[in-house]
Amino acid sequence: MAARQEVSAWRPAVPGVVEVFHARFTGYAYPMHVHEAWTLLIVDDGAVRYDLDRHEHGTPHDTVTLLPPRVPHNGSPATSGGFRKRVLYLDTSVLGEDLIGAAVDAPDLRDPVLRRRVGRLHSALARPGDELEADSRLTLIGERLRGRLRAGRDAALPRRDPALAGRLRELLDERVVQGLTLDEAAGLVQAHPAHLVRAFSAAYGIAPHQYLTARRVDLARRLLLDGRPPGEVAAVAGFYDQAHLTRHFRKLVGVTPGRYRDGRRPSAR
Repeated sequence: MAARQEVSAWRPAVPGVVEVFHARFTGYAYPMHVHEAWTLLIVDDGAVRYDLDRHEHGTPHDTVTLLPPRVPHNGSPATSGGFRKRVLYLDTSVLGEDLIGAAVDAPDLRDPVLRRRVGRLHSALARPGDELEADSRLTLIGERLRGRLRAGRDAALPRRDPALAGRLRELLDERVVQGLTLDEAAGLVQAHPAHLVRAFSAAYGIAPHQYLTARRVDLARRLLLDGRPPGEVAAVAGFYDQAHLTRHFRKLVGVTPGRYRDGRRPSAR
């Protein structure tokens, strides 16, 4: 099979993520090298074999691979068809350097829950305007990784804290249009970001980013019923752009903003 290389890379507006890197390689092998950041890797097709600290490892589909910073490793296809991978490079605000030794000892984590969460984070990072969702997902991934590396425990079960959840809901209600980051919210209510997400989800049955999006869609509906065009509504209601509005509006309402606006009836006099 002829060598094939397809890559895409970007730096999202999400604290802790240095780079997102998606690639499909056949007939290519990485030489020994290091990264300054943590490497969080999932493989969607094929498999990768690599050496880390003079030990050989591999990446089957249900595995999440975590390579620590500044530790040499290489990488090559383990199958004739090559591999397709998605990678996050994370700084030490997500995972501290105290975890490097544990990651060297056990870089391949067989954890289906973690694998699903990493995949969903990649999806969120690919959608401009969904930074709060990505930030929330990254926070829970970091928590689970730290638990696995420190003690091999599963992630903590949701802990109820209705007062904290209520304070976050008030913040989200105050900032429907401008929004806020998870770190900003955590600082304002004096809580750890992971606990904040879990407390809100346990109290209301919905994640903070889903609540904020629903409030924005509600606002967009009112503006569309006033006859305002979708492009204008997107900006006024806090969406990244019209495509961002359309994606979430269709998911929650069942039709596009344009069709919703065109189907409105005259107000009763």
